[in-house]
Amino acid sequence: MARTALILGKPLEITVPFSLGVTSSGRLLHTAGITARDAEGEVVGEGDMRAQVAQCFANLADILEHAATSFDKVVKFTIFTTDIDRFNRDTRDIRFPYFSGRPAATLVEVRRLVDPRMLVEIEAIVCLD
Repeated sequence: MARTALILGKPLEITVPFSLGVTSSGRLLHTAGITARDAEGEVVGEGDMRAQVAQCFANLADILEHAATSFDKVVKFTIFTTDIDRFNRDTRDIRFPYFSGRPAATLVEVRRLVDPRMLVEIEAIVCLD
């Protein structure tokens, strides 16, 4: 599969780990909204944004491994959080390594998620070919 992060040459691009756009072709994996649940379905890190972001990315890693792909092949992340300021302030070091292929990304603050103990939910679109 062809996957190319677009480089527009804008100064903003130097400061963020994502691309403003990514082109791709071939088969794609679309994940569900991935939350901070352990293997038994229990919420991990109640009230702890860092723990929940780490768990979400660990859960995404499990999906990618099962699909025989990697974070380098992610085309786009969509991230929903109940506190965008806290998310930006507290989780940069946790989440940036997962942006290894410079995917496109969207961050949205929402009033709440499916479980009131949840602080973040992450979706991904991933190249498979």
